[in-house]
Amino acid sequence: MFGGHGISTGGLTLALVADLGRGPTLWLKAGPDTRALFEAAGCERFTYQAKGKARSLGFYSAPVEAMESAREMAHWALLALQAAQAARQAKQARPGKKK
Repeated sequence: MFGGHGISTGGLTLALVADLGRGPTLWLKAGPDTRALFEAAGCERFTYQAKGKARSLGFYSAPVEAMESAREMAHWALLALQAAQAARQAKQARPGKKK
């Protein structure tokens, strides 16, 4: 799909490592409750081209500060894990889906 690597735990993908033309980048899962936090931190949304159209996924580049600090990264990684868990719960709650 995007030529990168997924970072998962317990069947949940919470991050990607992919090169979208500017070198390998860590992309963290975001959800409706956390997108604004990623955007406020200056993070870019994961967007790629497919069949001549721009497509995006619910992932944002990791904040620069987090790439330099384990403490900062732990905070953002926890947000990504929570977003992945919320996405799974929402998917399971849809009618006709197995729980």
